[in-house]
Amino acid sequence: MKVILIIIALVLLSGFALVQYDRVTFQTHQISAEVESLAPTTYNEDQFLKVYGVTPLEFPADHGAHPDYQIEWWYYTGNLADAAGRRYGFQFTVFRRGIVRGEPERKSEWATHQLYFAHFTVTDVVGETFEFHERFSRASPGLAGAQGEPSYHVWIDDWVAREIEPGTIQLKASAGNIGLDLMLEPAKPIALQGDRGYSAKSAEPGNASTYYSQTNNPTHGTITTARGTFEVTGNTWQDREWGSSDLPEGTVGWDWFSLQLDDKREVMYFVIRTEAGDIYPGSSGLVVYPDGTTRYLVQDEVQFTVLDHWTSPASGATYPAGWRFKLPGEDIDLNIEPLLNDQELRLSSTYWEGAVRIEGSQTGYGYIELTGYANTMRGRM
Repeated sequence: MKVILIIIALVLLSGFALVQYDRVTFQTHQISAEVESLAPTTYNEDQFLKVYGVTPLEFPADHGAHPDYQIEWWYYTGNLADAAGRRYGFQFTVFRRGIVRGEPERKSEWATHQLYFAHFTVTDVVGETFEFHERFSRASPGLAGAQGEPSYHVWIDDWVAREIEPGTIQLKASAGNIGLDLMLEPAKPIALQGDRGYSAKSAEPGNASTYYSQTNNPTHGTITTARGTFEVTGNTWQDREWGSSDLPEGTVGWDWFSLQLDDKREVMYFVIRTEAGDIYPGSSGLVVYPDGTTRYLVQDEVQFTVLDHWTSPASGATYPAGWRFKLPGEDIDLNIEPLLNDQELRLSSTYWEGAVRIEGSQTGYGYIELTGYANTMRGRM
């Protein structure tokens, strides 16, 4: 369950140019480049395919783009440490937004139906900094894209996730004071979320996505912050999701948990929130066991309580900032807290996504995403 931002006005279709856009915000100031050459775009959402049930997945092809669906993302979050034990977090996400279903018929290197955009953040716990960047690009000619074959490669300009040899993925990005150059080596099979990859967001037919994760990716490389560049090791979580639907009417956002426990289990759980402040029926999750097998979690199996809050001095939004997370059927009883309270992204939309520490019956680290608290967006998928 991930944030998807509605930015159709930034797309210019076939034969026109979209100036690439990079926005950086960190702590108390923001530098943003204005997008030039905008043109209005209309589209019919019904033309895109929707997810109505289990769809057989084929790898490596399904690691690439699905232009018959409107929205899609390649989502990496990780917790890392240097040799001195200093902690870091990162988010590296590439989104695709289709404006017209499929690929253009016109044979031109400039023709495209796709907008790509990306979010890139680094949390430096010792430095007490959280820096974040945003970038936009049209797909053609070769400015951004995603492929599963002949080798995995997702990119927007020089921000890339790519397979450099079988079983090894490189993440590389830099902007402002931050940078990543990391190698990921998946240690578990792909985990299919929901019902064999079919992740329903409500009872309405088609209000769903295809969703899978790689929840355990031992990671090494370098991370750069305002304090310098550091050799790091740790673990990364990847999410992949695509579809063409909104969240249900009357909902405002979600809380999404990805937890990597030291006993080699991982837990994903998402809660969709209503305008009345309740939990929308259908919130669900997954446990991934040490051997890679999985168990689907329904809403009633998970108990979580917000223990603390944090109010952003920049946006004024108030977010949960501490949780008790219980999964009695798995003997899991956790206390979760952010590594830094201020891990709020203030970009095209404002949301909180940050690294967290896990203590209690198990220990570990994870990432949590909180959308809809700043009232600047309504989530999709």
